Amino acid sequence: MDVGAWLARRTETGAEVALGAAMAAAVGLTAYLTATRNQGWPFDLVVGVVICGTALLRRRNRAWAATAGLILFAAAGLAAVAGSVSPGPVFGGGLLGVLVLGAAAVRTLPPRAAALIGVAGTAVIATAETAGPGGLFDHRTLWALAGATLWSAALAVGLYLRYLDFLHRQTIDAARRQERLELARELHDVVAHHVTGIVVQAQAARFTGGTDPEPLARALGSIETAGGETLAAIRQLVGLLRDPDDADGVAPGPEPISRLVERFAEHGPAVELILPAALPGGPGGPGGPPGSGWPPQVASTVYRVVQEALTNVAQHAPGARSVTVVVTHEHGHVNVEVTDDGAAAVTRHTRSGSGYGLVGMRERVEALGGKVRAGPLPGTGWAVRASLPVAAPDQP
Repeated sequence: MDVGAWLARRTETGAEVALGAAMAAAVGLTAYLTATRNQGWPFDLVVGVVICGTALLRRRNRAWAATAGLILFAAAGLAAVAGSVSPGPVFGGGLLGVLVLGAAAVRTLPPRAAALIGVAGTAVIATAETAGPGGLFDHRTLWALAGATLWSAALAVGLYLRYLDFLHRQTIDAARRQERLELARELHDVVAHHVTGIVVQAQAARFTGGTDPEPLARALGSIETAGGETLAAIRQLVGLLRDPDDADGVAPGPEPISRLVERFAEHGPAVELILPAALPGGPGGPGGPPGSGWPPQVASTVYRVVQEALTNVAQHAPGARSVTVVVTHEHGHVNVEVTDDGAAAVTRHTRSGSGYGLVGMRERVEALGGKVRAGPLPGTGWAVRASLPVAAPDQP
């Protein structure tokens, strides 16, 4: 059972019960007061019951309910004139029902329909409030002004509730967009890297397997390992999506960057890895977990930047012979620089791909207040540089 939906239904039902009780009290009280003044209380009672009943049934069709309520209110004014009856100013509680119908219509109907009902309601209420034994406009200007003011207040309440509903939808839509973007980034980062490795190794196996079976066996073993890691990563991600409460909703931290670099170098160009000297167990260091002394989101982002940069090298720079990965921590910033000596085409990062990797990388870094730059180096080569603000390791 969806507890949130259940609570929402209970709250909505409670509000309807409270509104019904308020309308019943208004109808009964006005009928009593009209009777004590020897006026036409049966007329007021019937009008109040019919209009308030229409208001309680408004959820079936708010446009028709509001239209019916205004027609009933206008008919009551005309009936009062025809029968020489002097109705009370609230028409036996019917005015309360009309105000509820107006607020509900403005809250939910399309702008044009809501505007028509708002204008029509002003005219109907202002005119009907003047009805009396002497006919319409029977010197009851004060009642007409009071009724029009109450109608305007009801419309203002409806507009305010409409605005709150709009903000609520905007918040939900923004949360859903953020979830979709986060899922897209995770799927790209987790799957693209491993699949790229599989493709590169399969291509290498095509050229080496015909003459010597040993390289082919090694390539197939690497492909099998990469495929298993891909499946494990996907299962982990799907598990987190199916059970968001697992591990307090936090995904396990990334592996050491050194392991990422080693796996890349097995089927790609040689990689030189330089890590912060101040963090011997630093990001990807063999002595500790990724990003020791850094917030988890910073360590994860550093890993993803390096992973995406290496994936781009494998996809778009097949002629690269060496890659350098430098991670530094200085002046309150973690800086990541990944360079290679491949062809430095200006459109290299989108030449054969969608470009989503660089977009996701930039979104991750900018979400933490950092910056990303990617572009060709002078002469030849390509560089990806990212900088993330973070407190120094020795700061509390």
